[in-house]
Amino acid sequence: MLVANPLGYLFTPLKQWDELAKKPLSSFPAYLIYPAIMAVIPAVAWYHGVTEVGWRVGSGELVRLTRDSALPIIALFYLAMLSAVFVIGYMTHWMSKTYGAETSLAKGVAVIGFVSTPLFLAGAVGWYPILWLDMLVGIGAVSWALYLLYVGIPVVMRQPKEQGFLYASAIVAIALVMLICIMVGSVILWDFGASPVFTD
Repeated sequence: MLVANPLGYLFTPLKQWDELAKKPLSSFPAYLIYPAIMAVIPAVAWYHGVTEVGWRVGSGELVRLTRDSALPIIALFYLAMLSAVFVIGYMTHWMSKTYGAETSLAKGVAVIGFVSTPLFLAGAVGWYPILWLDMLVGIGAVSWALYLLYVGIPVVMRQPKEQGFLYASAIVAIALVMLICIMVGSVILWDFGASPVFTD
């Protein structure tokens, strides 16, 4: 059972942030399980999509990965998602003194986990990979995650909106750096054997 309502961050985000802001710092470690559970959605969906369904580039042939090669890639994908949430959450906590925020490490990670909710849910499209659909859903998910971040940070961290905007912008910058690190790490891991093997 989840410790939070993922759909709440899609349909009633202000209510969710208000409720979270009232929680004491000691309650946030319980929320750390949330991203670990939610990250399973895209991992399982994409494993099924790339091994059982496959995808096409343009009008090309159907492409699928073997199960043996997809499994370590998906496991690394899952770990990358959790690592990103943890690192960005840690940096959110680390920057809190600069912006006068009331936070802890667990709170920083939990908030980033909740902000990532649209991305985790959007990962379900991997069950049936269609490039144009994945792009549309992905853009929508990123946009909603940014909205959640900019609306939620001032509320949860108990800051004026102007200061919260700067704080959220700094978090976005860290997220972009993290994205680049994951891309570089992917290329390195391909050289060390975590490369895809396509079916005939």
